[in-house]
Amino acid sequence: MEKIRHKDGYIYWQAVAPGVWRMKDIFVNIYMIHDPHKNHWVLLDTGLKTSASKIKKMAEHLFWPDIRPAGIVLTHGHFDHVGSVIKLADEWEVPVYAHYMEKPYLTGQSSYPPPDPTVGGGMMSTMSWMYPKGPIDLGNRLSILPQDGTIPVLPEWKYIHTPGHAPGHISLFRERDKLLLVGDAFVTTKQESATAVMMQSKILSGPPKYFTYNWTSAKESVKKLAALEPEIVATGHGQPMKGDEMRKALHNLADNFEEEAVPSHGRYVDDPAYVTSEGVEDVPPPVTPVALLFQIAGLAAAVALTWWMLKGKKKKLAGFSLN
Repeated sequence: MEKIRHKDGYIYWQAVAPGVWRMKDIFVNIYMIHDPHKNHWVLLDTGLKTSASKIKKMAEHLFWPDIRPAGIVLTHGHFDHVGSVIKLADEWEVPVYAHYMEKPYLTGQSSYPPPDPTVGGGMMSTMSWMYPKGPIDLGNRLSILPQDGTIPVLPEWKYIHTPGHAPGHISLFRERDKLLLVGDAFVTTKQESATAVMMQSKILSGPPKYFTYNWTSAKESVKKLAALEPEIVATGHGQPMKGDEMRKALHNLADNFEEEAVPSHGRYVDDPAYVTSEGVEDVPPPVTPVALLFQIAGLAAAVALTWWMLKGKKKKLAGFSLN
């Protein structure tokens, strides 16, 4: 794992495969892809709002002096994947590529289906009612990807439409080494659990439950990706995985998706949100009163965690002396 110094500490990043690097920022991954044929690089997803300076620092380290990418590609438009996209696209003056089904959420037209805190699995789910779901507006920076699966700035890659977690969600595949950049179509940690996210527990799992709006589509997406027989998978959350053990886990997820990925209860389990190319048209009612209880519990847990951390910090300071 490589590291570079940043004003807020060290940025840790790793080479996933030739010409592809991953950086984790708090709980989400960002990827940089070098194209050897055109000798330029492309940013895949932009993390959180606080990620921009870290992304630029990593780009300086990898690509100096040509730190301006040819473009930005988005797997989807959820808040943790587009947090820095407007700032970076405007500063670099580059296009942002996305699937046409993501357009409403990237042009200020529609909010996503509301996250579902009732799906269970841990604090990341419980607190999800607080996560942003509203659209951003990329204006004329947005470029819609061709429908033939090609990516204009990455000629040796193709994209696969993998909806379910988001309507226009895509995954990227490089045939020559069977490298699959998944986004959130599936992940390699238990993203619903704050503990698993913090520890980066490596386990191949379904898409983050709290934002997945259509479980039938999500299942079909995982089946499409498993059929590619990838050698390496790198996801939006969690560490890269590779080889026979990974493929076995991926096929197990595809073959047993209902048991392995679909929550036992939740707003969208039996009734998906209805979306079109214009955005969200209809969503099922929230699970009540359980949803309200989860929201209250999530807020209480966040307050308790903050109090516990501050209390621990005060104790350390109280015990410090200049002997």
